[in-house]
Formats: sequence, C-alpha cells, structure tokens
Amino acid sequence: MTEMAHGTAPHRGADPLLPRWWRTVDRWSLSCAVMLFGIGLLLGFAASPPLAERNGLDPFHYVERQALFGLIALVAMVICSMLSPTAVRRIGVIGFLIAAVALAFLPVFGTNFGKGAVRWYSIGFGSVQPSEFLKPMFVVLCGWLMAAGLQIGGPPGRVLSFIVCVVIVGMLALQPDFGQACLIVFAWCVMYFVAGAPVILLGLVAGLVIAAGVFTYGASEHFARRIDGYLSTEIDPTTQIGYAANAIREGGVFGVGLGEGEVKQNLPDAHTDFIIAVAAEEYGLILVLCILALYATIAVNALVRLLRERDPFVRYAGTGLVAILAMQALINIGVAARLLPTKGMTLPFVSYGGSSVIAAGITVGMLLALTRARPQGRMADYLARARG
Repeated sequence: MTEMAHGTAPHRGADPLLPRWWRTVDRWSLSCAVMLFGIGLLLGFAASPPLAERNGLDPFHYVERQALFGLIALVAMVICSMLSPTAVRRIGVIGFLIAAVALAFLPVFGTNFGKGAVRWYSIGFGSVQPSEFLKPMFVVLCGWLMAAGLQIGGPPGRVLSFIVCVVIVGMLALQPDFGQACLIVFAWCVMYFVAGAPVILLGLVAGLVIAAGVFTYGASEHFARRIDGYLSTEIDPTTQIGYAANAIREGGVFGVGLGEGEVKQNLPDAHTDFIIAVAAEEYGLILVLCILALYATIAVNALVRLLRERDPFVRYAGTGLVAILAMQALINIGVAARLLPTKGMTLPFVSYGGSSVIAAGITVGMLLALTRARPQGRMADYLARARG
C-alpha cells in the first residue's frame, strides 16, 4: 500500500566515476603537481629562448614542446590516479618488463646525443629515455614482490626484489647513468626498510654502494672528474656548476627580475638539469622555497595517507614512489647548489624533457591512485584488534 501511495523508492545507481574520484583523491598533492608544471612553463619562457636562438629555432620552440609534453603528463596523471591498486600493480609489472627490455637494448639501438652516455632512443621527432619510465614501474614491481612474500606459501619476495634491483642497477651503470642507479637503490632500501628489513642488512647494502663508488672512481675517468670537481675547494667559473653557483648567489632573496638573468645565456642545460639556477637567479630564494614546499607537500601528504593503509602492497609501493619523486628533486636542487656531485638528473615536472615530465605524471598518478581514500578501518584500530 505504501508503494501504491508514494511510489517505489528511486533506484540509486553506482556512484559516477568522476565524482567518486574527486571525493577520494588527494587534491592537495594533485594541485601541487599542477603548480609545479606551471612553474616549469614559467621558467621555460625565461630559460629556453637563448638555446632556441643558438639552434636556429623559434624563440618559444622548447616552451611549446614542454606544454605538449605537460598536457600528456597531466592526462596520464589523472588517468593513473583513477586506477585501483590492483590495476596499478598490473600496469607496473607489464610496464617494468617493457622498460627493462628497452633498457637492455639501449647499447645496440640507443644514442647518446653527444653527451657520452647512451640513454636515449631517437624516434625522429624526439627521443625516449627508458630509465625515466622504469623507475615507477620498478617500485610497483618490488612493492608487489615484497607484499607477496608476506603471504603464507608466498615467494621469497624480498630476495627476488633485491635480484631485480641489482640487475637494473648494473644495466644503468653500464650506460653509465649513476644518478638513476642511485635512485633505484635508494627507493629499494626505503621500501625494504618499511617492509621490516633489519638495519644490519641495510648497512651492508650501504657498504656495498660505497665500495661500488670507490671502484667506479678508480675505473671511470668521467666519474672521477665529477667527484674531484665536487670535492675541490675552488669552483671554475666557466663550468656548469660555476655558472649555477654564481646565478644562485646573484639572485639573493628576491631575484634580479624576470628576463634579467644571465645564467641561461651560458648554461647549455639551463632549461633541464639546472633549471633551479634560473629560478634562483630571476626569482630568488622565494621561488626556490615555494618549489621545495610543493614537493614536500606531495611527499608528506602521501606518507600521512599511507600510514592509514593496511594493504602491504599499497604501503610499500606508495612509499617507494614518494622516495623516487622526492629524492630526484633533492638531487637536482642539491647539484645546482653544489651540495652533491654533478649528475644529469631533471627536476620532476619543472625541467624540460618529454620522458621526464610524462614519467613524473605517471609516478604521481600512481601515487594518487594508491593514496585515494578507501573504505577501511584505521590502521591503529586494526593493530589494536590484532593485539586483543
């Protein structure tokens, strides 16, 4: 009778995808990533015209390409952020296999573009750097292996992840690309630490890394030259580090003003590896601190959300993605400030480069997918029930 008088209750369909995504995603981190890309475009307008002029191109050639790369990266970030943890795991495993094969064939089909290290595939209208895409996929694969090792009758996930790490680091060292190799080792160590690895084992890994560095210093003239330059008490003002240090010093707190900087006229990598020097010179310490704050917001927000997660895979993979993103940013800024030896490493979302920007979009997109709010009890409640 009630139904006859008032009608049946309207059927409520499934929650639409976009509203559910917007309600559950970490909007602070998403906004920070978009702002970093916007800052990258702003700095591109300042840093890239001199290089474009030297190469006989339109003044804003590199800015236009960066805008296209950034659009692809933002789309990839949003799409990845809509995935479930299971889908992230599957894409990560498949993507790792593809990127690892591409990395293995670099010595045969790759090119160095006159920079000494074979890291890229030339595809006519541009280039692809497999190691950039390998990093997030490696993290997801190792997160899956470590989580699978916790299951009863599961595989020796930690051992397998260590073997994968050693193989990838060896392939990167042969390019040579010691910067990316260090990132891979750091991410694996962070994930292994979160997974409950003994400190003694991590100390052993650190010792092996130091031993490898000492061996490489004696075997590689290029590596030794960079270390010697870093340890030297005097800076050659005509080197990239010399120009970058002078730019940071001249910028001061508020910078010399938009378009007034000189470092972009002298640095061939002012729009890529040393983009932070352009930011420091023209906009001063203020913009550099803003950039650091944006990366810190992404990292801290993600780690806080991961503390509530009960799924081991989500915790391990999410922590590894945070480690990759944050450490790459710190290395890039540390090199420009002469706190670290010179490495060819971009600033995620900010530096020019298709592979770098798109890979950063995928990294943050996967991180957003893993940290989305899901119906589950708090981790503290779960541990309390387990102890009871």
